Parts: sequence; C-alpha cells; structure tokens
Amino acid sequence: MRIAQRLAADAVGQVLAGRNLTGVLELLFRSHPNITPQQRAVAQDLSYGTLRFYGRIESVLEQLLEKPLTHEGVHHLLLVALYQLLYDKASVHTVVNQAVEAAAGFRQRWAKGLVNAVLRNYLRRAEALAKTDVQNEVATYSYPQWWIDKLKVQYPQAWQSILEAGNTHPPMSLRINLKKTTPQDYSAALNQLQIAHELIGHQAVILNKPVPVDQLPGFQEGVVSVQDYGAQFAAELLDAQAGMRVLDACCAPGGKTSHILELADVEMLALDHDAERLQRVQSNLDRLQLRARLKAGDAADAASWWDGVAFDRILADVPCTASGIVRRHVDIKWLRREEDVQAFAVQQAAILRSLWQLLAKGGKLLYATCSIFHEENQGQIDQFLEQNQDATQLVLKHPQDGQLIPCAQHDGFFYALLQKD
Repeated sequence: MRIAQRLAADAVGQVLAGRNLTGVLELLFRSHPNITPQQRAVAQDLSYGTLRFYGRIESVLEQLLEKPLTHEGVHHLLLVALYQLLYDKASVHTVVNQAVEAAAGFRQRWAKGLVNAVLRNYLRRAEALAKTDVQNEVATYSYPQWWIDKLKVQYPQAWQSILEAGNTHPPMSLRINLKKTTPQDYSAALNQLQIAHELIGHQAVILNKPVPVDQLPGFQEGVVSVQDYGAQFAAELLDAQAGMRVLDACCAPGGKTSHILELADVEMLALDHDAERLQRVQSNLDRLQLRARLKAGDAADAASWWDGVAFDRILADVPCTASGIVRRHVDIKWLRREEDVQAFAVQQAAILRSLWQLLAKGGKLLYATCSIFHEENQGQIDQFLEQNQDATQLVLKHPQDGQLIPCAQHDGFFYALLQKD
C-alpha cells in the first residue's frame, strides 16, 4: 500500500497542478515498471477517490494543520491517506503506518512525524470533524464554488442531486449490436455467466457490477460494446437511413460512429482533428466488422478537408467542458475554470457554423455535448437559431428538452436536432 499511496499522491499533485489524470497515471506506471497489477489498481483507485472528494478532504486537512503545509509532496500524501480514513475500507492502523513509511521517502526528518501526528489527530477528532463545514459547500459537495453556483441558477430544483450523482461510481453500460443478437438472447448469455444486469431502452444493458471486457460474452466478436446509456441516444436521434451520406465530426473514440453503422448501412465519414485518436476509431470498427472512411481534419475548418458533396446527416459531438461525465473523469472538476465554459462555447459556435454549410437541404444535424452547462447546450442552440434562418430545432420525444442530467442509469448529455429548411 505504501507504494500505491506515494504514486497516488504524486498523481493527485500533478492533477492539482493542471495535468490530466489519465495521462499522469500512464506516465507514472511507465516509470515504475516493477509494480504489481494490484499496486497499479490500488494507486488508480486512491487517485480517483482522493480527487472525487478533494473538496471535503482538503477542508478536513486544513482543520488538522496548525499552519499551512508548504511541502507539496507531504500535503498530497496526507490527502490520499485521509481519503482512505474517510471513505475507504482499509484498516485504519495499516493506512496510518503505511503513510508514515511512505513519508520517509521525502527525506525530510520531520515528514514522518508530521504525517503520523496529523493522521492520529484525525482519528481522535473524526466524530467532531464530521459535524463541521455545514456552511462550506465546497467541502460538502466536493466541487469548486463557481460550479456549484452555476448549477444552483441553471437547475434550481435538481442542483444537489446532480452534484451528488457526479460523486458516485459510474455504471458499466453496454450497447448490444442488433445486427448480431437480440437483447433477450444477450441477457440469457449474461445469465449463464451469472453476470447480474438490467436491460434498458432498445438495446442497452447496465451491469450491477463492472467486469473486465474480456469476460463479456461476444465482446471480441463485436456482439456488444461498452457505451454509456445516455451516449446511446445519439445514433437513434440522428435517424440515419440506409444509403445516406453521414458525417460524424469529432468522432473519436468511435462509439457513436459504430452505433450509427450498426443501425443503418450508410456512407460514413468519421472525422477527428487528432490522427492518433483515429487509430482507436479504426480498432473499434475492426472489432465490430464495420466500415467507414476516416479522415483527420478540423471540424471548424471544413474548407481544408471537405470534398464539396453535401451530407444528409451530421453528428456534431462537439468538444465541451465534459461537466456531465465527472464521475468518470474526476479530475475535470479541479482542472476546469469558470472562464473555460465560455471558451468552449466559442469553439462550439465555430464548429456549428462550419458544419452547417455541409448539410444538404432537408438534412438533419444532431448537436451533442457531454455537458450540463446551459451556455454549451440550449444557450448555444438559441444563439445559432437567431443567426441562421434556415435552421429549425426539431422536438425530441426523449429527452424532452434535450438535456439528460446524471443519474444512476446514465451520465449527463445534451442533444439538439436541427433541420435545414
């Protein structure tokens, strides 16, 4: 556990300094090739957990320290150890002892003593500390204050449930390939392996507990894919029909691309600005035995890659704050800044303007984000409609206002279907 604690502390520190957690963990594990798979798993779990509840943990640590701690490494190690004491099921004495041993690696004489004193101080005061910070919303919900304030305004009846959902572990959801099986038959295959699950919607499965993909029946044969239930709305809402020319802009990693192709035999162009990410799209298509034309290009600069032939359907799954999927990417809460919302909105508007020119008359464009912020969602669409008289927003049966908020069944997404008059 000591090694896992140190790795997690390093990862947390780098995220708080502005780096992406996934990339940080990849580099850390690569620099420690001799750690065991179990140590990797524990380090990853501790990193995610500490960042998920960072607001609360930081508040507790501040109350335990007599003065601010200037040594960042010790600070981050204490955050990880306090996460374990607050939320983990590990032995209390093991957590404290291992954290003290981990502190020895900092080569500061005082580090071990301070870590030991702070953690044992917490154990003595745990009950009293649990009653503090009632008025501190950052500590209560573990989100930045600007994020909390924004949701209070935009979701006056649901802001607390949205915040709480974002601090839960995400469900593992599957998309059944209807070209290869039926929901009922796949459910039976899961039952044979005693994998508890629930069928939902037209072709989705939510597992009671996550399992490795190689344990899923038919995964390698393309019978099923891992995809959040909320993300599965996109392909159906796009309403692509056989023979249509379809563009999936910003397509990586290819989940929605492949879903569209599973539902209809279309002429698909999958576009992404990152050529390396297109390799993962191709890998997903190969596993599912599907075909699409892949191209690296900027969706906001269509002139640099478009062949001049209009599309019948366009999926604009635009870059966004990802505020609807924070339970999968816990670092987002602490990496995003309030000004980022407007910056993404500017980028989204540029992509919409560019892609609209490529849509055939009578065609449909599905605008999609994994955000819950109004400025990126209906606010973006309202502005676009004011500026484009040939655009009509079509009514969606579900979700009625286009906005899915995070819940037990799915993450947060927004959809708006536009038709060219």
